[in-house]
Amino acid sequence: VSSANNTYIRVSLPAVCFVWQIAMVILFGVFIRYDEESDEKGWHEFKRSHNITSNIENDFYFRYPSFQDVHVMIFVGFGFLMTFLKRYSFGGVGFNFLIAAFGLQWALLMQGWFHSLDPVTGKITIGIESLINADFCCAGSLIAYGALLGKVSPVQLMIVTLFGVTLFAVEEYIILDLLHCRDAGGSMVIHTFGGYYGLAISWVLYRPNLNLSKRLNGSVYHSDLFAMIGALFLWMFWPSFNSAITNHGAGQHRTVINTYLSLAACVLTTFAISSMGQKKGKLDMVHIQNASLAAGVAMGTSAEFMITPYGSIIVGFCCGIISTFGYLYVTPFLEKRLKLQDTCGIHNLHAVPGMLGGFVGAIVAAAATEEVYGKEGLVETFGLSGKFENRSMSTQGAYQAAGTCVAIAFGLVGGVCVGFILRFPLWGDPADDFCFDDEAYWELPEDEETIPPVLEYNNHMINKHQDT
Repeated sequence: VSSANNTYIRVSLPAVCFVWQIAMVILFGVFIRYDEESDEKGWHEFKRSHNITSNIENDFYFRYPSFQDVHVMIFVGFGFLMTFLKRYSFGGVGFNFLIAAFGLQWALLMQGWFHSLDPVTGKITIGIESLINADFCCAGSLIAYGALLGKVSPVQLMIVTLFGVTLFAVEEYIILDLLHCRDAGGSMVIHTFGGYYGLAISWVLYRPNLNLSKRLNGSVYHSDLFAMIGALFLWMFWPSFNSAITNHGAGQHRTVINTYLSLAACVLTTFAISSMGQKKGKLDMVHIQNASLAAGVAMGTSAEFMITPYGSIIVGFCCGIISTFGYLYVTPFLEKRLKLQDTCGIHNLHAVPGMLGGFVGAIVAAAATEEVYGKEGLVETFGLSGKFENRSMSTQGAYQAAGTCVAIAFGLVGGVCVGFILRFPLWGDPADDFCFDDEAYWELPEDEETIPPVLEYNNHMINKHQDT
């Protein structure tokens, strides 16, 4: 299918965007309504029935700061983290923008059908927390994009997002509702799922002649700087990401502290291993941009628990080592042996730290005691009320571990199925010798037609580890 691939999307992309957006108008018209805290009449009734006098009690004022931070992470953080490729910055930040804007609308519907569909009226009500959850839902598909960066068309990305959000809503329902796991920062439901989903798609879409594009599969000085902006936005706001939907009060407060400490420790071990991994001891920008974030991923589940401040630091310490090690040795190995081409290394930033985070959460949950949390604290932190009120902590831990496995299974099986859909030769994806190049889909300004060879340095494991 090589050079016959045609990147002409003038029919397919507008068709997908228009048809799907019109479908959103119709579905929102049928299903979506404001909830009691955003509906004018509803809020006044809510205030009366709950004996509230002040508007400041509206959930908006608790959740909106977190929502802002998460929103910045989705559009600026993820978007700019993917601009490291020397000729694919428009595609990184632009397609990220497109699929997140589509994904969040579809997510409000999918998550609404599973979590907040009123059986009487048949309507979904949405408020500020729904918007945060929709952004989380998009994150799974944006993570998957990281493995596919530079190798797929925008139409394929819309399909990845359509199915990614759908699969996400189902696995989230199974993990959070049926298994009753706690996963406020999404180590399992977001990162583990999104990571393995992207890896499975990339594995099915293996390109045997991708080395024809390898001169573009790397960064230049300024593109790495742009990616570092994305990384720093993600790093700064990760405490908000993990705490955005945790319990008001101590839960949210503790989640921020734990994530903050873990991230800080992760940076030091990332720098250490990055320097150790290079013969002359020089640092690699790829590690600093990515592995320094692994602690945020790994704390997604357990940051909400009483993991203790030093426990958080231990998790961060280990994650910096594991993630950087993954960039140095695992990614080249996967590419060589498993035929798995992972552009951004999501295996090391999302899949593995997410899986570790799920299991760390299981251990911390199993070790929870009434003397540490208090009776009400255990009930509130682990949601042990209603039909779950007699669940023991060791059982909760086992369910947490099972939830991680569900996320991996959904990611791998769903990704393989979606990968086969994307192999049909009608989506306008680039040929093997035209990957990692914005020329395929963007009108480019004239001035930078040629990249001066002085600036060219191929990182991201191209020439560095041919011999590993």
